[in-house]
Amino acid sequence: MRRIAVLDDYQSAAAEFTDWSRLPEPAEVVEFHDSVSDPDALVARLAPFDVVVAMRERTRFSREVLERLPNLRLLVTTGMRNKSIDVEAAAERGITVCGTGSGATATVELTWALILAAVRHLPQEDASMRAGGWQTTIGGDLAGGTLGVIGLGRLGSQVARIGVAFGMDVVAWSQNLTDERAADVGARRVAKDELFATADVVTIHLLLSKRTRGLIGADDLALMKHSAVLVNTSRGPIVDEAALIDVLRRGTIAGAGLDVYDSEPLPRDHPLRELRRAVLTPHLGYVTRGTYELFYGEAVEDVAAFLAGAPIRVITPS
Repeated sequence: MRRIAVLDDYQSAAAEFTDWSRLPEPAEVVEFHDSVSDPDALVARLAPFDVVVAMRERTRFSREVLERLPNLRLLVTTGMRNKSIDVEAAAERGITVCGTGSGATATVELTWALILAAVRHLPQEDASMRAGGWQTTIGGDLAGGTLGVIGLGRLGSQVARIGVAFGMDVVAWSQNLTDERAADVGARRVAKDELFATADVVTIHLLLSKRTRGLIGADDLALMKHSAVLVNTSRGPIVDEAALIDVLRRGTIAGAGLDVYDSEPLPRDHPLRELRRAVLTPHLGYVTRGTYELFYGEAVEDVAAFLAGAPIRVITPS
């Protein structure tokens, strides 16, 4: 009998969105509701399994880990990109890595939820109301303000268009952005320094890579207006976390809306948890019913196709 591990099911949600009865042969499915980062502990947990379903980049499958899992034959990741999997090492060991489709709107919607929450101080006002208070903050305005979008890919473009609908002047920057591409979504291409100096909201929509790790540092944050907010729903390490904590503590920017962090889950004693200027969500960008239905549903399809010898969505070394 096949043994299938479903990893990092933080909310015990996988069972609601999967139907393993579609597999062509009997299987034992074990869902794990916590995250294991220690390589030895991870190997001990997964040693009996020949199929693993990984949720996004919550668990790292390094060469060291893959070489110590001789029974593993199929590794399914939700989405078609996962920087936490050494795909080359998997291929060398005959481990098939495949992925699923991914939604195109959930993270965009959360981005705007964070923008609105940060600009209008919604967490503070909610807490005040529950404590008996009334009108304790003065919010900012979006209409007539400037939205700075870092990265105009699939998600950044949607965020930019919504900014236009809010009546904002939308400016954008990324390392390879052209004037034409920016104009396509109603934005203007500007230099990085100009974006940080003029934007009322800076929102990040880049893939994490060697080129983008630490891309936004103390010098960039120092250019921001005192009334501006920074929103990050991409990946934590794109921003120098220590520098961001510093400007939030000193109040040199108005606030931040963060869904992603250098270390996830965010440690209980992390300093960001103490900063009232930061609106924090626990990497919820893709955590919606529609996305989970897509992720887990196609994960079952991938496993079923693999067991039946049918074509699957294979991820190959780049």
